[in-house]
Amino acid sequence: MDTRAVAEELRVRRDQLTAELDVVTVVERDPDASVSFGKRVGDGTTAAVERLNLVGTARELQAMLHDVDRALAKLEDGTYGICDRCGKLISEARLEARPWSVLCIDCAALR
Repeated sequence: MDTRAVAEELRVRRDQLTAELDVVTVVERDPDASVSFGKRVGDGTTAAVERLNLVGTARELQAMLHDVDRALAKLEDGTYGICDRCGKLISEARLEARPWSVLCIDCAALR
């Protein structure tokens, strides 16, 4: 495994995630719009639901960004490829498909 190539890939992924988070977390305010959960679906309800979806997306991106940063730290301290939870090796196939994996497939399923 070429750790320099993995580190570069992780840095690129971190930059992508940060850019995506910047887009998702921008809150555009319309002073005339009201956001509410009324009995009828209207512009306010639609905006509220869209915002909830963006919050969920932002949480997923933030979790992935955390894993990318953790994988970079593991590269630096020599523990890359070892599961943070159980201490077993993370499969090469998993690391190839998802280099920011910090958990083996079994522990990731428990997450």
